[in-house]
This record gives sequence, C-alpha cells and structure tokens, in this order.
Amino acid sequence: MKLLKNNFLQTESGEKIQIIHAGEYNTNAGPDFLNARIRIGDTLWAGNVEIHMKSSAWNAHRHQNDKAYDNIVLHVVYKNDQPVSREDGSTIPCLIVKHQFDTNIYANYQSLMGSNSWIPCERHLYKVPSIVLQQWLHRLQVERIEEKIQPILAALTENQHNWEETFYQFLATAFGARINAEPFLQLTRALPVKVLARHKNNLFQLEALLFGTAGFLEEKFADAYPNELKKEFSFLKKKYGLEPVKKHIWKFLRLRPANFPSIRIAQFAQLIYKSSHLFSKITESREISNLAPFFEVTASAYWDDHYRFDHTSISRQKSFGTTAISLLLINTVVPFLFLFGKYRDEDAYCERALDVLEHVPAENNKILKNWSLMGIQAANAFESQALLQLHNNYCKNFRCLDCAVGHKVLLQNDQPGQVSE
Repeated sequence: MKLLKNNFLQTESGEKIQIIHAGEYNTNAGPDFLNARIRIGDTLWAGNVEIHMKSSAWNAHRHQNDKAYDNIVLHVVYKNDQPVSREDGSTIPCLIVKHQFDTNIYANYQSLMGSNSWIPCERHLYKVPSIVLQQWLHRLQVERIEEKIQPILAALTENQHNWEETFYQFLATAFGARINAEPFLQLTRALPVKVLARHKNNLFQLEALLFGTAGFLEEKFADAYPNELKKEFSFLKKKYGLEPVKKHIWKFLRLRPANFPSIRIAQFAQLIYKSSHLFSKITESREISNLAPFFEVTASAYWDDHYRFDHTSISRQKSFGTTAISLLLINTVVPFLFLFGKYRDEDAYCERALDVLEHVPAENNKILKNWSLMGIQAANAFESQALLQLHNNYCKNFRCLDCAVGHKVLLQNDQPGQVSE
C-alpha cells in the first residue's frame, strides 16, 4: 500500500481515494490489512483491506461466503478480471494499481516469484543493507516466539492457568524431542505433577511412577531393578488410580540409543527429583547463566549399562546433553518466560527471554548451513531462530511482499523488464 502514488488514486468507478492509514498487516487468517482508515470520495471509512493480484482471487478464496471479510472497505488488485461482492451482496470499492507504481517493481516481483533458487532473493540478497536484515530478523524472532506461545496459552486454559502443571507438560515434550513429544505429553496428562510432587524426595518412586504410567512396566523382566519398579508401581497405581498409556506409542526406531524414550524418562525422573516448583525457580532466576544447570541431569545408575530394560550395553553415564539443553531453553523456557511477561504485563520477563536466546549457541541444521553459505552466519540462537522463521514462513512460501528484505529487492532499479499478466 505504501508503494502506491497516493496523490492520484481512484476507485474503478472514479471516486478519489486518500489513504489516511494503511492499517496493520495481518499475519493471521483473515484480511491482509486491519483497521485501515481510507477516504473514498467524501466518506471516511474505517475497516480492512484485502489485496489480490487478480480480483477473481476473491471468489476463488471464497471470501464472498466469509463474514470475516464483510468489513473490507477497499479491494486492491493489479488486474480487475471479475466483479466481486461481500457476503451480503454489497459491492466493494476496487482500486486497480496496475498503473500506480513503477513497472520495474512488478518486474522485480515476477523475478522473485519465478526464482528457482534456495530462496527467491538469493542473487539479490547481497545488495540489501545489513541494517535492514538485522531489524527484520529482530521482528521475526518476536513473531516466532508469539507463534510458540499459542499452544502454551491453550494448555494454560485447559489447566485452569496452572503454570507449574503446564510447564511440566511442555518440559516433558521437550525431553521427548520431535519424535516422542506426543507420548511424553500423554504421559504427563495421565500423571499429574501434583502426584509426582508427593514423591519428589524419592527417586525410586518417581521412576516407578513415570515408567509405570508410560507403560514400560507391563511385561516380565529378568533384571531385579525393573521388577522392583513394577512392584512399586502396582501399589502406586492403585493408590492414585493411574491409567498407563500404551507402550506401543513410544518410538525407538531410527533413534540414537542415547535418545531412546527409556533414557529420556530416566533423565526426566532425575529432573523432577532434583527440582521442585521449577517454573517458579526459572522466573525468579535473575542470572541467565543459572538456567542451563537446572536441566543438567544424569539417568540413575541402572542406565549406565542399559538403554532398555533387560538389555545390557557398554557402561556409560547417560546425561542430558548440552545440545538438548540448548533446544529446551529455546523451545520451552524462552516461550514460557515471554508469555509470563505478557500475562503479568511485565516487560522484564519478555526482555529476559530474548536475552536468553542471545546467550544460547545457534543450532546446527541444514537451513542454517544454507544461510551460512550465503554469507549470513547466525551468531546465537536469537539470530538462528529468526533465520529459521524467515526461511520457513516467508522464503519457502514466496511471501516476498510481506518481507522487509523482499521490499528492498522490489525497489531495486537494476531489474529491467516488461510486466506480464
């Protein structure tokens, strides 16, 4: 909208248009811009704006049947190839922008949309000022955290705003990583944190509760230790009316033994054992360096020479590694701290969440390696998370029009070409 020549805009029917406020870009479902203020003729309208390349996209997207689009005050299109209306049948003022900006911009747009490179602007990126990229990455990092807090909000509501219970559930899914996140979540729902809290000083009982509720103690064992756990769980199961989850939901295939769910459950038991009211401790901690030690845990002695019950292995302590801790801080602790700050309207928690990311090393994955090959090296998790957001939510989906870097590329004047429709 800001790229248009605002001094001479008019609707298709000839009414003069003056953009008072372009509105706020909407990153969620619904109209493209919200709460715009636009004068059309002698009337000042307050409402939303929808943008399409062709007006026919309105009907193709079924906006005419969606009440969310009833408050559209202006339909901005490059080409008006089909008349459209709101759900109630009323006509929407239409602005055709085909001749309202330099054709070079649209030629650049076509170049981006037709790109076969890893990201659309790959061959133009070096011309974008670094300050533009840095400011955009900062905004994307906040956007990424905002996305991550949505499922936490839903869980908080489900848990009657019990922060400790909710944190316990998300902490468990972090121990399960991507492959066993859902089984860990089912485990925590079947075994409330208040039950574990009653046995927080007894590691053996904690392991019995966790392994038993996880469905790992249903079979016969040769080793004494799992048999002892099984016996203990039999008593605790009746005491608390626990219903174990099905063992088959846990995945071992294609996992490194160190990441087997059996090892992760044992490590999680140690975490519960060494720390009570963990979320409160995290929110009260003023030193970022104090966060990682909370999660430095090692599975109990039985697991030194086992990866699964009854299966011996070379003796080796099974510690929750530094990489796993970093991912837990990034994906669990940071979103919780950020949401806690928003919930209490205290910016200090939000700032601390962002500070944590600046002190955690950048991840190491294929996407970040590709960014590195393009000369963009993430210095820490703050930058790496923003780069992941940029690639996954923008570059991969050709959302160049929504991207600050894309805007800079569009305005470059070194891409001569003829606009095609």
